[in-house]
Amino acid sequence: QVQLVESGGGLVQTGGSLRLSCAASGRTFSRYHMGWFRQVPGKEREFVAAISWSGGSTSYGDSVKGRFTISRDNAQNTVYLQMNSLKPEDTAVYYCAADRLWATVVAGRADHWGKGTLVTVSS
Repeated sequence: QVQLVESGGGLVQTGGSLRLSCAASGRTFSRYHMGWFRQVPGKEREFVAAISWSGGSTSYGDSVKGRFTISRDNAQNTVYLQMNSLKPEDTAVYYCAADRLWATVVAGRADHWGKGTLVTVSS
């Protein structure tokens, strides 16, 4: 079982940066592929980024490529999302997800989810 807690959200101006963290409980964190998703009220959840259990593979949504970077520290049971060049359209609640299957994480059907952290980008 994995429990996920996101942090690092907040208010930032257009062009600014934020780093989100997702702390995972449990001793099997390194066996899970991890992902970040975001959702705006009234809209579908959107894939942002994913990273394999080893950190050797990553994937990004088209809207964040070149601006966001996902990384992980298995010793600290934490996955990060570095967000640069933020835009107002990046405003959303950001969720962390974990699953042992890569395709499941990327598809947004992960078994484990955090409660989210709000990112607001002002224009």
